[in-house]
Amino acid sequence: MDNFTFYAPTYFAFGKDTEMEAGKYVKRFGGSRVLLHYGGGSVKRSGLLDRVKHALEQEQLTYVELGGVKPNPRSGLVYEGIELCRKENVDFVLAVGGGSTIDSAKAIAAGAVYDGDFWDYYEGKPVEKALPIGTILTIAAAGSEGSPDSVITKEEGMLKRGATGEAFRAKFSILNPALMQTLPPFQTACGITDIIAHLYERYLTNTEEVETTDRMIEGLMLAMIHEGPRVIEDPNHYQARANIMWAGMMAHNNSCGVGRTQDWTSHDIEHELSAKYDCAHGAGLAVVMPAVFTYNLQHNVMRFAKVANRVWGCPMDFECPERTAKAGIRALQQFLTSIGMPRNFAELGAKEEDIPELAHTACYGNGNSGQIGGFVSLSEEDVANIYRLMVF
Repeated sequence: MDNFTFYAPTYFAFGKDTEMEAGKYVKRFGGSRVLLHYGGGSVKRSGLLDRVKHALEQEQLTYVELGGVKPNPRSGLVYEGIELCRKENVDFVLAVGGGSTIDSAKAIAAGAVYDGDFWDYYEGKPVEKALPIGTILTIAAAGSEGSPDSVITKEEGMLKRGATGEAFRAKFSILNPALMQTLPPFQTACGITDIIAHLYERYLTNTEEVETTDRMIEGLMLAMIHEGPRVIEDPNHYQARANIMWAGMMAHNNSCGVGRTQDWTSHDIEHELSAKYDCAHGAGLAVVMPAVFTYNLQHNVMRFAKVANRVWGCPMDFECPERTAKAGIRALQQFLTSIGMPRNFAELGAKEEDIPELAHTACYGNGNSGQIGGFVSLSEEDVANIYRLMVF
């Protein structure tokens, strides 16, 4: 295990009706003039937005609203939010929604106190300062409610890029599993896929002797395998929703990733798909992960065999561990398909003729200099070959 520091100060309020305490938490963490940031109509139709407003009004907090966040959140709305925060002297940003809304809120919070273009942060500038942020989560997926990360798509060129910094960690996050009971099965499945991807990105490491975090990752994966089918069959299953919601946070607040190198190849490759085709991030990951793992298998057969055995229940073939490793990749793909995820390019709306462009932008965008991958270093040609594995 490598040396590490870990600091995750977010205050979590978990359980039924916790959104009714939103005003108290905003006040507790110093807010008085709030930007209430959210997505489309679901938070309105469900009555959640009205409940949050009431909670703010009970604490005599003033607020301004900015809705309209889309999946793969856009830079244009971020610029609008920054201008609104400055105009209204906002001192706290409250995100009501999923990872896209929270990521957008983080970008606004950083941009509102920065003299330059907020996009600088998404081209590698460290995020050192931001308005305080709170979240009310409505979908378990991205883990942004507990992480120091944010991903935004720049409309000019449709570039999907990430930024990170401790200032992006929410002061508080409200997690009410009941808020997810109205989610369509596809969105639920996308969230489960994203959670599994966050776990694999940390599991695929070149660091030795990391049994503690290995076991944490394996346990969270097993929870997703158990709870995923239950919640797809019964969307109102509160306990399944609860376990998935907490796993989503644990998968990405980096408690499972400390002291070890991490990969992030699947995310880098997928970001180009969701940027170009506007497909759901989780759906893209479902197609990308099996291809990446198949291509990288020979780098460390035993690590793939280990997760196949411990998580997917594949018998260990000690004479040929590669058989076990490949069985684990098949089991992953079969599980994702069983919960409604796509298998190939065609189901994503992606096109084979775009592969050279996708590979180039994956390897040279987001501060990359021709190579990506923390587990295996991959060239533009390698990445193109991985995309080709997704075609059929």
